[in-house]
Formats: sequence, C-alpha cells, structure tokens
Amino acid sequence: MFYERVILPFFRRTSRSAMAFDAGPISVPAPPPGGEAFLYVHVPFCHALCPFCSFHRVEYRERKAARYFQALRRELETYRDAGFRFTGVYVGGGTPTVAPGELAATLDLIRESFPVREISVETNPSDLTEDILSMLASRSVNRLSVGVQSFDDDLLKEMERYERYGSRQAILDNLERARGRFETLNVDMIFNLPHQTPHILEADLEAVLASAANQASFYPLMTSDEVRRRMTARMGGLDRRRVRDYYARILARMRSGFRASSAWCFSRGAGGGVDEYIVDATDYVGVGSGAFSYVGGAMYSTTFSLNAYADRISRGLPAITQRRAMSEREQMRYEMLLRLFGLRMDHAWLEQRFGGRFARSMAAEMAALRLAGAVSLEPDGYRLTERGMYLWVLMMSAFFESVNVFREQMRAHIHAELEQDQDVEPASVALERITRWAQRQKSGKGTPN
Repeated sequence: MFYERVILPFFRRTSRSAMAFDAGPISVPAPPPGGEAFLYVHVPFCHALCPFCSFHRVEYRERKAARYFQALRRELETYRDAGFRFTGVYVGGGTPTVAPGELAATLDLIRESFPVREISVETNPSDLTEDILSMLASRSVNRLSVGVQSFDDDLLKEMERYERYGSRQAILDNLERARGRFETLNVDMIFNLPHQTPHILEADLEAVLASAANQASFYPLMTSDEVRRRMTARMGGLDRRRVRDYYARILARMRSGFRASSAWCFSRGAGGGVDEYIVDATDYVGVGSGAFSYVGGAMYSTTFSLNAYADRISRGLPAITQRRAMSEREQMRYEMLLRLFGLRMDHAWLEQRFGGRFARSMAAEMAALRLAGAVSLEPDGYRLTERGMYLWVLMMSAFFESVNVFREQMRAHIHAELEQDQDVEPASVALERITRWAQRQKSGKGTPN
C-alpha cells in the first residue's frame, strides 16, 4: 500500500536523522514561561530482561539501585531549584516497582516539590501485591500501567515472562486485586509477536475485555536491529505484513466496550489518560539515565551510563550530555505527529503555539494527509480518521524504532557496565566514549568500534 511503500520509508529516514544529537557541556534547560511542564522519571531496573525489549534497562541489583535513586532524587531537586513546575508525572522503566521503598521516597519528594495533579506508574503483574498497591494508592497515584504483553501462556514462556510474572490466570487474578484502586488501570499489550496467531490475538482481546482494566494500550512489536536479531534467535522472526490485519481486529473488538483515546490506546468508563504522555505535553523533562526531554523546541538526552549518571549528579553537574535544537519546521512536524496520535489537533492550540505559521509551513503535508483520507478538517481543528489511525500506528512505530536505534547505539558503549553485576566501567570512560561517538556522528564519520 501507498503508506507502507512511500510514506513510511520516508518518515523512518526522517525520524532517524532527527535523533542526531550534539555532544558537549550542556546545562539544565531553562523552564518554559510559567515553569509548567510534564515530568518523566526513568527507572531502568528489571528483575529479568525480556528478549524483545529495546528500552534502556539493566538487571536489578539492590546496591546499584540505591545509588541510582539517590542521584535521581538529587536531579529532581535540581529542576525544582531551576524553577520547573511539574503538573503531571509518568514513572516508567524498566520496572519502577522493583524497589518499592526507593520509589515511595521518590514519589514523596515529587509531591512535596511540585504542584502535581496526576501520577502514572508502570509495573509488572507480579508486583500487584497488597503492599505495593497500598503504597502507590497512598501516594495518590492516579494511573497504574501493567506490562502484560499477552495473556497467552505459550507466548509468555517464549517471552521469558511466564515464570517471573505469572500465567494468564495469575495475571487476571492480580489485576482483579487492583480493581477500583486507581482512576485508571491500564494493561500494556503487544501485537504482532512472532508466534501470535489471529486466534491468540482474539483471545488476548477477550481477556482484556473481561479483565479489571479500564484502559488498554496495544503496541505493535517495536525493536531495534540488534534486539530483533536476539529476539529472532530466541522467539522467532518479525512479520510486519500482519500489522494491518491485526490492528483492524483490535479496533473492531475493542470498540465493543472501549473508546479510542489515541491510535493505540483504548479506555472505558472513568478510565482516562493517554499512555503516551508526550501527546498532550508541550514541554516535558526526563530525569534518570537514558531519559529524553523536549523543552523550548530542543531535544535533550541524559547519559546512558548509570555510573556517569550518579557521578555527574554527585558533582553537581547536569545528567544531560546531548542536545539537539530543532528548527521551527521540525518542531511543527514533531508536534503534528504527537497531537494527531491523540486523534486531534485543535486550531486554538496551533494558533497559541505557532500563530499562523503552521498553516503556511505545513500546508502541503496537511493537504496530502487529507487527500489520503488520513485526516479530516473540522471547524475546531484536524481529526484523525480510522484510516489515519492505522497510518499513525505505523508512523509512531517508526518514530519509536528510531529512538530504539539511538538507545542501542548509546548502550553499546557501556555494555560491560550493563551486563555485569558490579559497576565495572569508570563513569569518565563511558562518558568520553559516548561523546566521541556523538561527535563522529555529527561529522558523518560513522560509529567507531
């Protein structure tokens, strides 16, 4: 189809070029007018590392985690002292609940320091214990997002999640324990897994509808090249040709009890809050190792080395090591992608953000999207059509895969630190290597060995 043959390859190339950062001494960004922004907190620790996952994560070790959380809280204080006012918080990973005491202390600091109105926290099914649920509820967590991925026991075994996180029935039982304790109980699901048949997908959809969750996010399997090679060896190969059919099945079945709140997120009842917080956040700050920020039209990345992260914070330095200033046209494309992923882009918001410049600069792109039937023009703004929802799933997948490639490149320079139980690589060594790589990328000389 035209989307897959023309639009998607172009967008994939554009997305990868957009992840070319500049290295060098970088300070904490200045807060936007009024200081209001969204906060993302990255906790990279997991008890087990899933073979399909491309996120920045490392196997949990208590001493390493304690050092990390101490640095994380100090970094939060830096943004508080700089004048940021975070009104919403998303704590992701990794698995933030691997260290409940450290997470509780971090949430306490956030609530004491910022005028927070909403908090979302990620977890895994096996962490839905009474102690952890009570801890999260007592800290006014509004949204709990549970990484289920699939309810199929065979697929869970292939993903190496069955033993650690539980069977289909155990997951359903744990979700039931969390019923009604949060405004939104979300389940993260993956479709187009290597051995996921239409029958398995339909069974997953039925399980979601019957579960205690009042929100579900269905992600197409997204990996970097290196993760895809490892995943293929352990789970089987990826077949992108099934994405259209599987997504159509998801739309048809989920609409029987849920409403679409983004191209791949569905809610029912009081459930709310889009899983991708960047959809509604004009400015957001990412704290923690391997986190991204978007403030004032510039993208920032913190160091991926946990050692460098703790070391820089202890010396009063920013964790940010790379920055990319975006042209206004690049900002328009980026924010168009995110806003329409949330199904709408209002004229009032565009006028406030860009004045009349968006209509002039993006006229060709918006006309092409309307001609393709992906976007409709309405009195209050642009709306994503059902055809456009499928296109946006493809485009957001390409965008996140470009982020995964960047993560993979950053993590390649600190592999010893990430794969060993101890902190074996000095922070300065890892940071110098990453800086040299970024400089070579900018000059077009490629990636060093």
